[in-house]
Amino acid sequence: MHKLTSTQKGLYIALPVALADLISKWLVYTHLVHGGKIVEITSFFNLVERWNKGVSFSLFSDSGRLTFYILSLASVAIISALIFWLRREKRLLPVIALGLVIGGAFGNLCDRLYNGAVFDFLDFHIASYHWPAFNFADFSIVIGAFVLIITCVSFNPNKEKGNKK
Repeated sequence: MHKLTSTQKGLYIALPVALADLISKWLVYTHLVHGGKIVEITSFFNLVERWNKGVSFSLFSDSGRLTFYILSLASVAIISALIFWLRREKRLLPVIALGLVIGGAFGNLCDRLYNGAVFDFLDFHIASYHWPAFNFADFSIVIGAFVLIITCVSFNPNKEKGNKK
């Protein structure tokens, strides 16, 4: 029986994450919020139409066409670096986390390349105070990055079993 490599495991996670992100964006945009409609789900959560030409929290969104190229190239570089890391990673939890980050980054990259901006639609709020809208890719990136940070901080390759340093 063929054993999957770390790269294969991570990419088997990344692909469904990217597909789920792109499909969710398409469904929400085409069937629910197109034209600026706001769909109230609960008293603290809406589906909205937000186009982000920048990065997190819409930073650099007014910077012009050059920003599009810089962010697209940066995404490709980051995805490539994460795949390189994935190829070397042997632990399952970081492989899963890398798959989440790669899948989310790829979903947002596809969106940026196809639409010229990233579609965000998840809007959480308390009264009139809204958290910046985000999407499934952003959620996957945050969860994956959090798990990577936890595993990197808690993992000490020089630590012997039962020997605290």
